[in-house]
Amino acid sequence: MTTLTGTGALVRLILRRDRVLMPIWMLFMALLPLSLASGTASLYKTDAERQGYIDDLGSSPMLLLFYGTKPATASLGALVFWRSATGIVIMALIGLLFVIRHTRVEEEAGRRELLGATVVGRHAGLAAAIAAMSGASLVVGVLVALGMMSQQTPAAGAFAMGLAWAFAGILFAAIGAVTAQLSEGAGAARGIGIALLGASFAVRGVADVAGGGLAWLSWVSPLGWVYQIHAYTDNRWWILALAVAATLGLAWLAVRLSARRDLGAGLLPPRLGPAVAAPTLAGPLALAWRLHRGTLYGWLVGLGVVGGLLFGGVAQTAGELLDDNEQLAQILQRIGGTSGAADIFIAGTMGLGAIAVAAYGISAALRMRTEEAALRTEPLLATGVSRLGWAASHLVFAFLGPTVVMAVTGLTAGLLYGASTGDVGREVPRVLAGALVQLPAIWVLAGLAVASTGLLPRRASAIGWAALSLCVVLGQIGAALQLSQAVLDISPFTHIPRVPGGSVTVAPLLILTATAAALVAAGLAGLRRRDIPVT
Repeated sequence: MTTLTGTGALVRLILRRDRVLMPIWMLFMALLPLSLASGTASLYKTDAERQGYIDDLGSSPMLLLFYGTKPATASLGALVFWRSATGIVIMALIGLLFVIRHTRVEEEAGRRELLGATVVGRHAGLAAAIAAMSGASLVVGVLVALGMMSQQTPAAGAFAMGLAWAFAGILFAAIGAVTAQLSEGAGAARGIGIALLGASFAVRGVADVAGGGLAWLSWVSPLGWVYQIHAYTDNRWWILALAVAATLGLAWLAVRLSARRDLGAGLLPPRLGPAVAAPTLAGPLALAWRLHRGTLYGWLVGLGVVGGLLFGGVAQTAGELLDDNEQLAQILQRIGGTSGAADIFIAGTMGLGAIAVAAYGISAALRMRTEEAALRTEPLLATGVSRLGWAASHLVFAFLGPTVVMAVTGLTAGLLYGASTGDVGREVPRVLAGALVQLPAIWVLAGLAVASTGLLPRRASAIGWAALSLCVVLGQIGAALQLSQAVLDISPFTHIPRVPGGSVTVAPLLILTATAAALVAAGLAGLRRRDIPVT
C-alpha cells in the first residue's frame, strides 16, 4: 500500500457528498461570464463604444484595483475577461475553501481517522481533495470557453479565458492544501488562506493602479498570474505552465508538511487560553460569540468596509456611464429604480450586496445545525441551558449580524460618495437607508434556514442554499429570461423599495418582516419538539 492508495475512492466519496452543492456553484460560475458577455454585446455593439466604456471605467483607480489594467484591445472578449475579474477571485475562494473543507474539516470531525483505519494511504485524502477541485475547475473552464464561443468570440481567446478561470481555482486549491496543514482548526486554516488571498489581491491591485516601477509586483501575486494571461489580446499560454508548476510545487509542499505532523494536529502550535474563564464567557450567548465572531469580522471588513468603499467610490463614475448609455440605464432601472443615475447604481449595488449578506445570515442560522451534527449541542443542553436559549444565542448573529454588516456598508459608501459630491450630510442618510431597507428580505432567507433547521434538520443546508440560489437566478437573469412577474415575486428581494431615489412603501417591508418572524417561530417550535441530535 502506498501513501496515495484509495485516492480514487475518496474522489468518488467527495463527488457523492457534494452532488448537490458542486453542480450549483459550477453552473453559476459558468453562466456568470456568459451573462456578462451577452449583456455587454447588446449594450456596446462596436469597438469604439467598447473603448469609450473601457476608458471611462479605467479612469477610476478604485475600478482598476478590482479589474486590473485596461485591455489593449476593445474586442468583446477582451472587455468581458477584464470585467469578469471578480469571477476569478470567486473561483480562487471556492478552491481554497473546498480543499480545507475536505481535509482539515474531516480531520477535525474525526472522520479522517476512521477512513485511515481502512485501506487508505496517508495522503490519499489530500490528493483526492485537490484532484476533485481541479477536475471541477477544468469543467468550469471548458463551460466558460464554450459560453464565450457562443457569443462569436475567437476560440483561442475563449479557451485562454476558460483556463484562466480554471487555474484560479486549482492554484488556490493547492494553497488551501498547504494552509490546512498549518493549524489544527479549520477556522484558523480558512483565516490564513483567506488572508493570503486578500494579500494576493491587494498586491495585484496596487501593482495595476500604481503601474510604472511597481508593475512588477503583479508577478508576485498568484492572482496576478491569472490576470496576466490577457485572454483575447496576447493569450499568454506560457503563464498556464507557470501556474501548473506552482500548483505541483504547492501540492508537494502540502504532502511534505502533512508527513511532518500528527493526525489532527497542526504545524503551528495552538494558542493556550487562560486557566480560568472570564465571567463574560458564561452562558450560551458568550459561546455563540466565540463561534461567530471570526465570520462577522470577515464580513464587516470584506463587504462592510471594502464593499462600501467600492460602492461609494465608483458611484459617481457609474452615474456618468449611465448618462452616456440609455440602454444600460434602462437595465439598471430594473434593479435600482427610476431616479438619478448615481442613485440607480447605489440602489442596484446595495441589492447585490444584500444577496451576499443573505449568505452570511443563512450560514449563521445553519451554525445551529452544524453544532448539532457535530454532537456539541447535546452536552450543552445537559446543563442549565434551554433549547430556546441555545437557539436564541445563534439567532442574534443570524439576524443582527447582517444588520450590522449592511449598516457599515451603507455608512462607508455614503461617506465616500458624499465626499465625492461635496455633500456628506445629504448623501450618508440616503445611502444608509438604501442599505438598511434590504434587511427584511435578508431576514426572510435567514428565517427559512431557521425553520428548516427545526422542522427538516437533515435538509436544512440544502433548503437554505437552494433558496439563496433561486433568489440569485431570479434577480440577476429573471428579467432577461422574460419570466412572469408572478415568478419574479417569489424572491423577497423583488419587493424591496428602490432606495435612494425611489418611493418607500412600508407594507411590503412589514409583510417580509412578519414572514421572517413566522418562519423563526415555526423553526423554534420544531426544535422544541424534535430529538437532538438528529444526525
